[in-house]
Amino acid sequence: MFMPLLICGKISAMEQEKDYLQILKERAKKSRVYKSYQFVGLTISQLLNDEKHKSLYIKLAKKHSGDHLLAIAKDVAERKNIENKGGYFMKVLEKTHPYILRNSKSQITNNKKIK
Repeated sequence: MFMPLLICGKISAMEQEKDYLQILKERAKKSRVYKSYQFVGLTISQLLNDEKHKSLYIKLAKKHSGDHLLAIAKDVAERKNIENKGGYFMKVLEKTHPYILRNSKSQITNNKKIK
């Protein structure tokens, strides 16, 4: 007689776990923005239809002027004949502001340990 009550108690606990996991999955889908550069980066990724690389745009917005990056992204987004707007944006950024994307090899090798 005690066994069915115990099993029922475990089932409801398992159901609660499933509900909790479902809530966590739904929360993970929503975007939470805490800083202005995060908003700028997400806006750029949406303008360029390039959600896959949103972390790259957030990183760029963190290090450089968000207004200037947004202006370039809006210009690229308005062009109709471009298939890969994210790639075109990066190409424009590389030509107009080469210092933004440049990683010198000396910086990279200085960070690695020599064995």
